[in-house]
Amino acid sequence: MDDSSDFPLFSGLSSAVSSREVLTVTELNQAVSQLIETAFPLLWISGEVSGFTRAASGHWYFTLKDADSQIRAVMFRGRARLAAFTPKLGDHIEVRATLSMYMARGEFQLNVETIRHAGAGNRYEAFLRMKARLEAEGLFNPERKKPVPVFVETVGLVTSPQAAALHDVMTTLARRAPHVKVILYPAPVQGIDAADRIADMVSKASERAECDVLIVCRGGGSLEDLWSFNEEPVARAIAACQIPVVSGVGHETDFTIADFVADVRAPTPTGAAELVSRSRDDWLDVLASYAAQMRRTIDRQLHQAMQRTDMLSRRLVRPIAYIQQERLQLKALAVRLSSRQPDIQKKGYQLENHQERLVAAMHNTLTGWRQKTVSLSTQLELLNPQRILDRGYAIMQDEYGQIVRSPADIPVRKPISVRLAGGSADIVIDSVQPTLS
Repeated sequence: MDDSSDFPLFSGLSSAVSSREVLTVTELNQAVSQLIETAFPLLWISGEVSGFTRAASGHWYFTLKDADSQIRAVMFRGRARLAAFTPKLGDHIEVRATLSMYMARGEFQLNVETIRHAGAGNRYEAFLRMKARLEAEGLFNPERKKPVPVFVETVGLVTSPQAAALHDVMTTLARRAPHVKVILYPAPVQGIDAADRIADMVSKASERAECDVLIVCRGGGSLEDLWSFNEEPVARAIAACQIPVVSGVGHETDFTIADFVADVRAPTPTGAAELVSRSRDDWLDVLASYAAQMRRTIDRQLHQAMQRTDMLSRRLVRPIAYIQQERLQLKALAVRLSSRQPDIQKKGYQLENHQERLVAAMHNTLTGWRQKTVSLSTQLELLNPQRILDRGYAIMQDEYGQIVRSPADIPVRKPISVRLAGGSADIVIDSVQPTLS
C-alpha cells in the first residue's frame, strides 16, 4: 500500500524514486536535497551558538542548538562580511536561513543569510517604526543639517566617563589637534535611564553654547547595548540642538536613530574625532603653503615696483632743465601768437569800405525795384477794364453771368446785363444782325 498521499511533503520524493528498485547514496541525497530546498521557504530560526569556526576562506561554520536538538549551519563569506557582529560560543541568536543538504556527509544544514541577537526582531521592528515616524516629521531632512565648522577650537563630548569611546576620542584629538579644548558632558550610554541622561546632556550643551561642535558617541555592542541611541528623547534632543552634532555610535556597520538625526554621522567614535579635528600637521602644511604664496606675491609686486621706479627715473629730468625747456616752448608760442594777431586798423578800413559798398548796392537795388514797380503799375492801369469802360465801351453778360463776345452769343428776347462806366443796365434785344464779312 502506498502511503505517500498521506504525506504530501514526500510525494515528490516518492514519484522520483518509484521507478527505481535500488538507489545510490548520491541519488538519494540529491532527491532529499531537492525536496528540502523546495519544501521549506526562507525562515527565522533561534538557538544557541556552539562550535563556532571561522575558516580561512572566510566562511562561518557553527551549530545552532536548543535544549533538545541541534542543527549545523554555514554562513558563507559574502554574507558573513555583512554581519553586524561575530557570534561566539553560548550566544543566543536568530538566523534567517534556508535548508539545504551537505551532499558529502548526507547531513542537512542551515544556509544562513542574516544573523541577529535573539529578540532583536521586535527591537528592529520598533527601530523601523521610530525611523519612519521621525523621517515623516522631517527630522532627517538634509536641509536642516548644520555643517561642521572647518576650524574647531572647542569640542563637546557626550559619553560615559568609563566608556572606551572617551579614550579613543581623547587620544585622537591629542594626536591630531592638541590645541582643541574638550568639554565632557557625562552620561551613561546604556541602561534604564541612559536615553534620558544622554538627551539631558545634549540639551545642556546646546543651552550653554560653549563648544563649536558636539560629539555623541559610544563604542560598539549589540543592538540592546546601542538601544539608548534609538530612543525618541535622544533623537529630539539632537534635532533641537543649536550646535552641529556628530554621531559616532558603535562600529561602521551599526546604525541608530541618532545617526540619522545628527548633522553628520561618523562610522566610529575615532572617526567622529577625526572628522571634527583637522590634523595640526595639515594646518601647518596649509599655513606653509599660504606663507610661500604670500612670499611669491610680495616678491613679484616688489620686482614690478622696482622696474617701474627704474622706468620713471629714466624719464625724470632736473627741475632747472625742465623750467628752461618750458621757457623755450613759451617763447615759441609767443612768437606764433604774435604772428597770428590780426591788423585791427586795416580790418577797420576794410569794414568801412564794405559798408559803403553795401549801402550803394542796396540804394541801386531799391531804385531799380522802384522803377520796375512804376512800369508794372502803368501796364496794369492800361489793362484795367474800368479804363476801357471809361472810353465808352460796354461789357455784356447773359443771364448766367457769361461775357458775350460774339453777336451769335447774344440771346434774343431774353434779359441781358450791360455794364457801363457809370453802372449797369438790364436790356432785352429783339434781333441781332451779324456783320457781313
